[in-house]
Amino acid sequence: MDLLQNMLLRAQANPQRIVLPEGTEIRTLMAANQILGVHAAEIILIGAPEEIKHLATENGLRNIDKATLVDPKNHEKKELYTNLLVDLRKSKGMTLEQASIQVEDPLFLACLMIKNGDADGEVAGARNTTGNVLRPAFQIVKTLPGISVVSGAFLMFLKNKSYGENGLMVFADCAVHPNPTAPELAQIAISTAQTARNIAGFEPRVAMLSFSTKGSAKHEMVDKVVEATRIAQEMEPTLQIDGELQADAALVPDVAASKAPGSTVAGRANVLVFPTLETGNIAYKLVQRLADAEAVGPILQGMAAPINDLSRGCSVDDVYKMVIITSNQAISIKK
Repeated sequence: MDLLQNMLLRAQANPQRIVLPEGTEIRTLMAANQILGVHAAEIILIGAPEEIKHLATENGLRNIDKATLVDPKNHEKKELYTNLLVDLRKSKGMTLEQASIQVEDPLFLACLMIKNGDADGEVAGARNTTGNVLRPAFQIVKTLPGISVVSGAFLMFLKNKSYGENGLMVFADCAVHPNPTAPELAQIAISTAQTARNIAGFEPRVAMLSFSTKGSAKHEMVDKVVEATRIAQEMEPTLQIDGELQADAALVPDVAASKAPGSTVAGRANVLVFPTLETGNIAYKLVQRLADAEAVGPILQGMAAPINDLSRGCSVDDVYKMVIITSNQAISIKK
């Protein structure tokens, strides 16, 4: 049974309340219809109820009547959420008048629902930019204790089963933070290790990647990775993590034996942490295209509640999978 099937079963056994703020977006509606059909989550759709119902009827989406529909301009908790937003943002000068307008924005409303305990997670981005999805998340939901940086991980399903965990690896950061500092890179490593445990279902062996292995090159970019590895080890002493490692030393046992002898990670890494966003993003796309790997993500890491961002070019299946992943994240966070 593959990972995604396992995640589906876990979601079905403990359905979470997932809010979809783009409730009138047709791919989102189709994915919601599938989720409701297999009882994998309780779906909350934000949008004009009549428009949602019309789209559902027009497209034969019979399960949408099981969803909770929330009109962002007129619902019973509007005043409560408005006051909550004022309270959360008063230090930034938020007024009641400003909050009463902003609370009608579905992306802000979704985060307020999560903050108030009325939803467990959010999936958006089919219609909105990453910046628009993340802005209210940072302002309202915020990050996990001890984590100040949000990052994006990809589950990489490889055809060559000799790599990672039977062909499954986790890559990060491939989506969010352009050039993390050493402390930020350490936080990304810790968050990605948690994703490996909670979502991918294996114990992480984290390789902190660079163009150098164990001092083979001298540069400030190498120094950053070395320092990030040290900080991550202090943050989580039991974590199997090593760096700096070149990609071949991280993945190939023979190379690891030569370049990093004695390492418990080198040659058998299942989590790759990249030093910058450009290297991570380029790497996952190259592996996806050249190795015909399936890339699932980005899975946003570091938020106090699961909030995941879609590509505006996403498919219905992408939305469906991300709802399942978000449900699994919510289950893990509660534990």
